Amino acid sequence: MSTTTPQLPTLTSREAIDFWQAKPMTAMEGEWGRLRCRFINSHPNGKWDDFILSEWELKACAWEDFHPHSETAFVLEGELHIESEGKTVILKPGDSARVNPGRLGRYWAPVYARMVTIYGPNPEGLESHSFRYSEI
Repeated sequence: MSTTTPQLPTLTSREAIDFWQAKPMTAMEGEWGRLRCRFINSHPNGKWDDFILSEWELKACAWEDFHPHSETAFVLEGELHIESEGKTVILKPGDSARVNPGRLGRYWAPVYARMVTIYGPNPEGLESHSFRYSEI
């Protein structure tokens, strides 16, 4: 009798093209009314071996979390501040920055920011944690 190792879930269908229908951005669960997002190709739950694409909108608010995967932000509109381990960068439209795996990232928009994010692979399925939200 042979045993097989379960394969990690993948975000690709292995077809020529994967397509994800547009969804509206929605407020994050809980009391985080000025923070909205939409996960485009998948939700960051469990293990994944590809990337996860999402869109975020911050209106005079801040968001903080620790994540085991990389998180790259590309700013579409407004001004986004990112801080991790004592280093802060300020992004304007067209700028991007990455918080590397295993670090706490703090993201805030003094007025407004809209960005696209790419979450790196998370093959071990480790959970993000230490979520904090505040209004500016």
